[in-house]
Amino acid sequence: MAIRLHRTDGFSNDEGERLALECPYCGVFANMTPQSVPDAAPLIETRPKHVGLVYQCDACQAPVFLRFAIKEFTDDAVHLYRNFAELERPAERFPHSYLPKETELLFREALSCYSGNSFNAFASMCRRAAQSAFRAMGDGSKLRAYEEVIIAQDIAEMDDESFAPIKTIIFDTGDDNLPILNRVQAGILLEVMKDLFYQCFVRRGKLTRALKVRKFFVQEASGDLASSA
Repeated sequence: MAIRLHRTDGFSNDEGERLALECPYCGVFANMTPQSVPDAAPLIETRPKHVGLVYQCDACQAPVFLRFAIKEFTDDAVHLYRNFAELERPAERFPHSYLPKETELLFREALSCYSGNSFNAFASMCRRAAQSAFRAMGDGSKLRAYEEVIIAQDIAEMDDESFAPIKTIIFDTGDDNLPILNRVQAGILLEVMKDLFYQCFVRRGKLTRALKVRKFFVQEASGDLASSA
């Protein structure tokens, strides 16, 4: 998808005017239609490295701001790279109600950091959330959690060196040995944390609730049979 801003013809790309992404406001994966694009003439004159375009979400009509890097300038057009940065990311979702209260608070803040592209603040909050979870789970929890994380590493097919920062953040203590994360590493940490908390809290909570409901209906049915006998 080559994107161009022309002096006279305005905005154009090779695949029509729309692109699709998850809207940061309504959370729907929807088409985005250009709403406000800069004039090419002043860009050609000033030659910035990046340019911002405002799209409109077709699902909720909210404005979505995207930043594109400029590939090249010609006499009558500005050519943009097709990759873009989302300045407002969709909020990450998780069934927080199954987490212990302190862990829920810390992990909510961790997800807010991630959505705001503050990846190293996200790593710090993940460590605090993990330590809170281990305290809530009690003796032997770190070992059980480590086993879940190793399973996630195997599923991701990552070698020990590449996966080491993830394990350091989750299982080490203190703030002086936190690795510096890039966007890709932060994304991996996000999925590992969500899977870890799902296995340790959400799965157990859902199963416990389901079994209680089944037991209740079995007892009700047994009572009905006894009263009708």
